[in-house]
Amino acid sequence: MKLGILTISDKGARGEREDRSGKAIQEIMSQQGFEIAEYKIIPDEPELIKKYLLEWSEKELDLILTTGGTGFAPRDQTPEATREVIEREAPGISEAIRFYGLQKTPRAMLSRGVAGIRKRTLIINLPGSEKAVRESLSALLPALAHGIEILKETAGECGENHK
Repeated sequence: MKLGILTISDKGARGEREDRSGKAIQEIMSQQGFEIAEYKIIPDEPELIKKYLLEWSEKELDLILTTGGTGFAPRDQTPEATREVIEREAPGISEAIRFYGLQKTPRAMLSRGVAGIRKRTLIINLPGSEKAVRESLSALLPALAHGIEILKETAGECGENHK
C-alpha cells in the first residue's frame, strides 16, 4: 500500500524544528509494509495543505497521513483544509484516535483532527507530536489495512476477499 506523509509545521518548513512526528510515521508504517510514496514538510497554509492532499489523492495513494495543525492555535487549519478536500468523512477514525489518546492524557480531547475519503484515498489527520503520532497509530493499525482494502474493493465489509 502506498502512503503519503504530509507534515504541517511552520517551524519544520523553515528548518527550525526536526520533523520527529513525520519520521515516526515513516518508521512505523514501513514496518507495517507501507511504501512511502510521498513525504513533504509544509507550513500551516490551508491552500498548500489542500494542494498536496489533492495531488496525492490524484496519484491514487492508498493513504495520506498528515501530522500537525490539528490543535487550537489560530494557524492550525489542517482539519478545515482536509474537509474541503474529502468527499466522505470517516468520523470513527478520529473518534478512535481521541478515545485512545484520552486513556493517556485529557489533552487528547483538544485534537480537532478529521479523517475521510477522497476517491480511493483515505486521509487521516494526526496530531503534531511524536508521542501523539505513535499513540494514534497504535489505535489505528488494528483496523487500518482492512479499511483500505474495503476502499480498494479487495475485501468486503465482513472480511471476505473480493479479488
